[in-house]
Amino acid sequence: MADTRSGGAPTVLRVVLGKRLQDLREKAGLTYEDAGRALDVTHATIRRMEKAEVGLKIPYVEKLLLTYGVTEHEELEGFLSLARDANRRGWWHRFRDVLPEWFSAFVSLEGEANLIRAYEPHYVPGLLQTPDYARAVLRAGMPHASEEEIERGVALRIERQSLLTQADPPLLWVVMDETVLRRPIGGPDVMRGQVDRLIEATATRHVRLQIMPFAAGPHPAMYGPFHIFRFPIQELPDIAYTESLVGGVYLDQRDDVSAFLEALDRMCAQAAPAHTTGDYLGGIREEF
Repeated sequence: MADTRSGGAPTVLRVVLGKRLQDLREKAGLTYEDAGRALDVTHATIRRMEKAEVGLKIPYVEKLLLTYGVTEHEELEGFLSLARDANRRGWWHRFRDVLPEWFSAFVSLEGEANLIRAYEPHYVPGLLQTPDYARAVLRAGMPHASEEEIERGVALRIERQSLLTQADPPLLWVVMDETVLRRPIGGPDVMRGQVDRLIEATATRHVRLQIMPFAAGPHPAMYGPFHIFRFPIQELPDIAYTESLVGGVYLDQRDDVSAFLEALDRMCAQAAPAHTTGDYLGGIREEF
């Protein structure tokens, strides 16, 4: 998936189909140039299709499938149907006025993952924020935004959270720095409500929250927050995500993702065990 700090953000399905096209081309023994000649396009266009950097034009997909030897009608139609679905806009498109293009890929990955792991040193993760806490965070991060834009941002964040109440939710496993709970955001009432929300979440089977206390000292991810997504889809590797003020970076190369996984595994061993988090949060709540 590589770096998508600019340009169209791919949906998960587009990534999957791109990898399937790559597999079919390689099994057919064809190069990028061979496939490009079949469509009368450059080899770079084929490469971008396989890397989900462009939309999948149905006539192009159909011709490539035939070129790669996919001629059985049912298989051909099944692939084309998936390609049509991949080109449809996700539910988050209606929030495009407040959703940066580079972050729409994050929402797509979030929605398809069966495991979401994260380290968060600054804020409660978006999937666990209350509306009041989200509102305060967005106001701090978007000082020039109108109230309407802030409320749209809150609505987007809350809609993302429906992921955790669906029939088969992903496992959300977060290591959160103690700083997050010590930084007053929105005032005491907002913080009490937010801590209550965290206590409620940790009582569910699909949320695992660990606190990294100050007393634990330095740890492997003190450089900043990140997420790792794992999927129940064979074609999709684990994907790591980091962001800055102006964009996000998506990494799917094994060595890159392994570095994040190793750091997070070490942090999970260093942080307070998840089964103690509820009691810890209860003590924090009394301080507000």
